[in-house]
Amino acid sequence: MPTYVSLLKWTEQGARNAKDALNRNQQGRAMIEKVGGRLIGAWWTQGAYDTVVVAELPDDETASALAIALGMQGNVRTETMRAYGSEEMQRIIQKLP
Repeated sequence: MPTYVSLLKWTEQGARNAKDALNRNQQGRAMIEKVGGRLIGAWWTQGAYDTVVVAELPDDETASALAIALGMQGNVRTETMRAYGSEEMQRIIQKLP
């Protein structure tokens, strides 16, 4: 299953409700599992992003729908990147001219 790294920034609403961050993380885990994915980890960070989430999801469309659904709740804005493991990267390298 493809892996995705999501960088989350709290919105003003999300910052106001910072005390709910752990509950929102559990809700996010449930959303990921509902679409057939698996949460690998979530970390709260300092700097440009407030949270980093790594998850396996069935495909790009599911990852996009999940990011949109999270944004619709109004607590975070996301930036999601597809991540490639060593085996996947080896296949990519083999396709280079």
